[in-house]
Amino acid sequence: MITTWKVIRYLGAPVLLLVPALWAVGPPADTGPASELSRIRTLAEQGSIRDEIVLAGDYFTGSGVERDPKMAAYWYEKAAGLGSPEAQNQIGYFYQAGIGVTRDSKRAFHWYQLASSAGLPRAKVNLAIAYLRGSGVQKNDDMAVRLLTQAFQQGNGTAATYLGLLYFFGIAVNEDKVAAEKWFESGLKLHDPLAGFNLGSLYSVYADHPHDLPKAAELLRVATDAGYVPAMHSLGLLLINHPEVKQTPGQALNLIETAANAGSWKSSVVLGILARDGRGVPVDKEAAYRHFRIAVLQGRKDAELMIKRDLEVLEGTISPERCQAANSAANEWFEHHSIALAYVYKDGATKRDFPPAALAIAPDGSSAGQLLPLSSSL
Repeated sequence: MITTWKVIRYLGAPVLLLVPALWAVGPPADTGPASELSRIRTLAEQGSIRDEIVLAGDYFTGSGVERDPKMAAYWYEKAAGLGSPEAQNQIGYFYQAGIGVTRDSKRAFHWYQLASSAGLPRAKVNLAIAYLRGSGVQKNDDMAVRLLTQAFQQGNGTAATYLGLLYFFGIAVNEDKVAAEKWFESGLKLHDPLAGFNLGSLYSVYADHPHDLPKAAELLRVATDAGYVPAMHSLGLLLINHPEVKQTPGQALNLIETAANAGSWKSSVVLGILARDGRGVPVDKEAAYRHFRIAVLQGRKDAELMIKRDLEVLEGTISPERCQAANSAANEWFEHHSIALAYVYKDGATKRDFPPAALAIAPDGSSAGQLLPLSSSL
């Protein structure tokens, strides 16, 4: 059985990713009276690009209508066909991830290219990732770096962060950790949450970088405040493992719960550990088992390999009836939380505060547009 310390330490390892320069969504926001939705639909059917995009977002998030990815894709593609760079970028992602349409990397590249040609910085970042991966187009590292540089020069902080990742791992450029950190700092100045997350990770867990936990917490809070789910997980772990770091009562647990609700299987594992061992919560073996079962549903093989022994031990201490009840509860919970999100709404925000919505993790569990694997040995 994995010990608490070992699991929490492993789960705290950061994962530096190249994911699409798109926003994911959390719980659907209120859209107002039904008459407003009817008005939007009417205008969309009359060819209003703005309302086509709004209606697509409503279908994607289930805001005022039943959630329907196919209808979301339909309206995004319609707006894209009418020349909206934002919709072109969005439907490109849908084709890349296979959301509401059949996955088609060449079609995704086509839409990214159109949006990029129109000057949309986010599309340039997505196009760069396509060139880096050779997704839908022949691999071209030089073009990828050029596009990221252009997007950064247009003020896109995510592009700066991705350039930092390239230098950090020596992808398409010579490895240079110092240059990487400078790019992360540039991304942070441009308010990119990924930059705050990466810098926070450097200051908290990377062996070859000076550690400063209060500074790491501050950086991770920047990313957390922007709704970035991996940062919530990392900050929650940091606060759990280091109660001396300034925090409000219950903050660490709330962060881990929020990340778990957004689809983070590692956060669900942590919740299981806390309930199993009574760390910050009462000892509850059945709750621990339920959290572990949720983690397996979320993380599949990766999670199952990590906590298989823990599940077996708990099954030996809980009656078959209680195990069955916990399994049923986990399955029911997962039905309503089956989509893994990279970003979630902040309280009080509406989806119109964000660019057109998109997932950072595809429905099959892969991270579309991702350059590096989800799991990390660091």
